[in-house]
Formats: sequence, C-alpha cells, structure tokens
Amino acid sequence: MIGLVDGNNFFVSCERVFNRRLVGRPVAVLSNNDGCCVARSNEFKALGIPMGTPYYQLKSREKSGELVFCSSNYELYADMSRRIISILRDEVLDVEQYSIDEAFIHPPTTAAADYLAYGRRLRAKILRWVGIPCGVGFAPTKTLAKIANHIGKKRPEGVFVLPGDPTYILASLPAGEVWGVGRRLAPKLRAERIFTAKDLRDAPDAVIRSIGGVVLLRTATELRGKPCNEDRDYDADPDSVSCSRSFGEPVTTLDGISESLASFTAQAATKLRKHSMLAAGCNIYAQTFRSGGGGDCIVRTVMFPEPTDATNAMLDAIRPEVPALFLPGTRYRKTGVVFFGLEKVGTARQMDLFSPPVESKASPLYKAIDAINARYGKGKVFSASEGIGEKSWKMKRSKLSKRPTTRWDELMVVK
Repeated sequence: MIGLVDGNNFFVSCERVFNRRLVGRPVAVLSNNDGCCVARSNEFKALGIPMGTPYYQLKSREKSGELVFCSSNYELYADMSRRIISILRDEVLDVEQYSIDEAFIHPPTTAAADYLAYGRRLRAKILRWVGIPCGVGFAPTKTLAKIANHIGKKRPEGVFVLPGDPTYILASLPAGEVWGVGRRLAPKLRAERIFTAKDLRDAPDAVIRSIGGVVLLRTATELRGKPCNEDRDYDADPDSVSCSRSFGEPVTTLDGISESLASFTAQAATKLRKHSMLAAGCNIYAQTFRSGGGGDCIVRTVMFPEPTDATNAMLDAIRPEVPALFLPGTRYRKTGVVFFGLEKVGTARQMDLFSPPVESKASPLYKAIDAINARYGKGKVFSASEGIGEKSWKMKRSKLSKRPTTRWDELMVVK
C-alpha cells in the first residue's frame, strides 16, 4: 500500500500558521511580482474566483476588506515543507517527495491492520507539530493514491483508504483529471469514447498506446492496481540547474542586467552545490518587452575553463558576455541563467590527451560561504557584482510576510 500526504492549500496554510487573523477569511497567495493568484483558501475558492486571476482585477475587493492577499514567501514555505518531510521520515519506511507540498510514503507493516487509523494519527501529528492540515490517501499504486488523497481532503477526517474495488469511484472521475493525463490528451480520449478513469482503466492497451504512448499505458496499468512507476527517483540529480526571475519593474541599464544575472548565477550555483555537482558551462539570457505582449530573448553561451561550482569563477567567465545582452533604449522584463554539462564532484576526468586524469573537486570557499548563509540567513555573504545598493530589478513582493522559522530578526514576538 502506498500513501500520499498533501498539504491543504499549502501556501495559504503556511501563512495562517503565523497569522491567525487569516483563519476563516478568503486568502490568496500571489505569484512572482504579485501578478496573479497561485494558491487559494477554501473561502476564496467558494467565491468563484478561479486560479490565475490577476491581482489587479481584485484590488477593489481587497480595499473593501472582502479579500486578503499575500506575496509568495518561498523561504517560509520551503522550511515548512522540510519540517513535514522530517516528520514523515520518522514515521514511515520511505518518503518520496514529489513537490513542495506532496510526498508519497511507504507505511510500516504495522499500519496494515488499520490504514485509516494510521493516517489519522499521522495527519494529527503534522497538524500538531507544524500546524499544516493535510490530506492523506492510501491505495495500491501512486496514481490511485492521488485519487484517494483527493477524496480524503474533502472528508472531515482528512484521510481516505481506497477500497479493494474502486470501480464506482473511477466511474465518477473524468479521465482528464487523472494524474498524468491532463487537458492535452482529454480530447483524444473522448474521441475514443474514454470519458472516465474507469473507461481508461478498461480500454485495450493498443488503443491507449495509440493515444498517449507508453506513458499513458503506465497510468492505465496503475488504475488497474498494478504499480509500474516504482523506479521513479524524485531525489535524482538534475540534468540542468537554472534560476530566473521577472523584474519588479522594467530594467533599462546594463548595470541592472549585470547585477540581476550575477544574483541569479549565485542562486543557481547554490542549488548546484546542494547536489554536489559541477557545471561545464551555462546559457545566460535576457528577455525584452515588446509592444503587444511577449518579447525577444537574447542568449549567450558561456563555457567555463573547467567544470566548477564556484560562484566567483562562474561570474568571471560570464562577465565579458553580459554586454552582448544589452541594447541601449530597450526595456527588459527578465534575465536568467541555465547551467549545463553537470557532473558529480569527485568524477575523474582528463583535461587533455597528455595529462593524467584528475578528480573534480568542490570549492572549499563556497562550502564555507554556504554554511555561513545557512546559519545566519540567506544572502549574508554575497558577491559585490550582485549589487550593494537599491535593486529596482528585484522581484516585487509588497505583501511579504515574515520568515520566523529561518530568520533570527523575524522571530515572532509575544506582547
């Protein structure tokens, strides 16, 4: 049996843990630059406001006190997620984190006697220790566990165990809502008279493969109760690492482009070091505004002298290419960096035909810098090229809450 633990309206729930005045009110968390709604409380959903609604369309309802909005507090959400995963690792045999608010779990054999009671205890512990309400679903496969979790979140106890014969449940679920199917395949499924999850489960393999190939066939197989994606590695090393942001306001100077790229390079390099990997090079890019929407993207490829995880070495290699991204009189909306050619630290490699193989090494300097920033707060030590003054290009988050779990200067104060 496989379980899925999913935080209910996770971003909103994180905000409510430290601001109890938000409980019971229609709350939405906004995307980057306070653009649109990306997470909604149940009260917000009940008003019929769809996901992705632009914030500017709802400002008047905020002023009247009807709605409440928060900027995305990624640092807080990531730490709350880490705390939940830590609890799960103590309680179950294995945890496979699927996203910031979802994790598949493999319960201990003692849970088999009563999965419902076990799920209730697990959910209660997370709620008591972290403050996040979760849905918990149990089923023989991950695809079915997704369905069970969806049902559990709507129940008072928050837990649901899929019955041995889930036919009546699958018959009421549209095929397009099955995990891994989506809207793109839904029209093709309807053309073959596959309307529900039950229809998909029972369809001939040849028909399923003709619509969505082996991936859709795996989904159908899991709907039949046969696990077939157990080898999926959610903690696998990435093929590339990137960082990009839309600007809080348009950038029109070379300094703004340079500072933003330096900042994003430093952030991406930190991600790279967490995986104990080195990069052989990167693509840097800048996206412009264009009248009528969209924009042109200017890209340059940079190869490092040797694979590295050191931010200063990366910035030295990138710096000469940055002016090629800048066009005077142009308004820029976004920049970013993508590392490629990744390899694990310690990999043996030969620099040229006549030199012996050498072992790739991590930067001891940035190992120390990462440790300092982890202890004293993100960005305490940074490169001067990231800018030391006011950064107008930084992402706009005018409604940002405090980060009391990761910042000493933002701890909650009892009055």
